[in-house]
Amino acid sequence: MRFIRSLLLFVYFIAFTVPYATACFIAFPFMNADRRYWMAVGWCRATLAVVRYLNGIRYRIEGWENLPDGPAVLLSKHQSAWETLAFPAIMPRPLCYVFKRELLYVPFFGWALGMLKMVHIDRKEGKYAFASVVKQGRRRMGEGAWVIMFPEGTRTPVGKQGKYKTGGTRFAIDAGAPVVPIAHNAGHVWPRNSFMKYEGTVTVSIGKPIDSTGLTPDELNTRVEAWIETEMRRIDAGSYDDAARSAGSGQDKRGASDRADTARS
Repeated sequence: MRFIRSLLLFVYFIAFTVPYATACFIAFPFMNADRRYWMAVGWCRATLAVVRYLNGIRYRIEGWENLPDGPAVLLSKHQSAWETLAFPAIMPRPLCYVFKRELLYVPFFGWALGMLKMVHIDRKEGKYAFASVVKQGRRRMGEGAWVIMFPEGTRTPVGKQGKYKTGGTRFAIDAGAPVVPIAHNAGHVWPRNSFMKYEGTVTVSIGKPIDSTGLTPDELNTRVEAWIETEMRRIDAGSYDDAARSAGSGQDKRGASDRADTARS
């Protein structure tokens, strides 16, 4: 039954995304940037409703009161595609994702993205690329949006920790904005690179803003990483306990093998 429900979700994406994107292309020229964004977010909200009733995927938010009433850079754990489409639907302000310019050429998705006021990185600009990102991000935050990034860069498996990069904290410091760390366990219901979707409730935990004033990118990055990873072990303790036991078991086996080799020699 889970396979059938996952297949129906796949059909939904094909059947709904193309006509919705087409409607956006038709309507966007007659809308300002703010209205374009919220129309695009309608797709995200519809998808959250579909996965709730079709796949049994729900969510709960902790720390909602920690969201600031002003400019901010959101730095989030990255485990699945769920948070990418869910955050615009649940956040009270427009979100501005930072993405590679090449995505603009992806049919439908990229075309729609290009009509929204997101922040894109043009690698061809070389050393000026980051300055361009800061300029775009400052402008969007001045218009009331929040900039969001995933410091691990790529989706990490459940119970694992990726390398936290300093791009997000460098941006926050240069833009003079606080950082809001976010932890969640969406990888359980929507695993990375998986066709199957699983019933369950995603816990999204929002931390208190971290002031970037007077900190280096590394110092700020360390604080963000420490909060997110500590919080992950609270909201999803079992996954990290299992990972620790697996690592310990592997070390025990290697140790036993080494002792056996020593005994034979």
